[in-house]
Amino acid sequence: MTLLLSVALGYLVGSIPFGFLLARRRGGVDIRRTGSGNVGATNVFRSAGVRAGLMTAVLDVAKGAGAVFAAWALTGTGNAGAAAGVAAVAGHVYPVWLGFRGGKGVATAFGAFTVLAPLPALAVLAIFGAVVRVTRYVSAGSVAAAVSLGPLVYISAGPPAATRAAFVVGCLILFAHRSNLARLLAGSERRLGASA
Repeated sequence: MTLLLSVALGYLVGSIPFGFLLARRRGGVDIRRTGSGNVGATNVFRSAGVRAGLMTAVLDVAKGAGAVFAAWALTGTGNAGAAAGVAAVAGHVYPVWLGFRGGKGVATAFGAFTVLAPLPALAVLAIFGAVVRVTRYVSAGSVAAAVSLGPLVYISAGPPAATRAAFVVGCLILFAHRSNLARLLAGSERRLGASA
């Protein structure tokens, strides 16, 4: 019962659409109808400005970490924390408040895994940053991060629950980026710094 409660709590925390709310507050921008239509930090950055984009990223990271901490406080078990982390990412990608149309889950996943598996999370962040720096594609960095998350948590001998969660979250993020992958292959993906 407490595991189910942790999952529900994680989903609800993850589903808070900070990007949508911040963009709406800044000039009444409906982020779902601008740029990629995504409510994550990258589209907020392009559509509502640097400050709103940075605030979205920070808050999305915080809700991933907060979901895990809340589950640990509620149950005291690693399994519940890992489940809540997965649920938070799912909530971000499929928020009930926005008709299940949310972000891509990268920042929320990073927040969750800074708690569940801190060293692999930092390594994944470095991979993300390196790929974005070289390619100028945020989506390419996100895909590289998603692919590397599970193996890095496994190699680091992380808790089994965290390892399972890492592979599930990686697959979820890859699925959320399927349209980005198609645009990357077609050469039509927007680079970092491009307007919405």
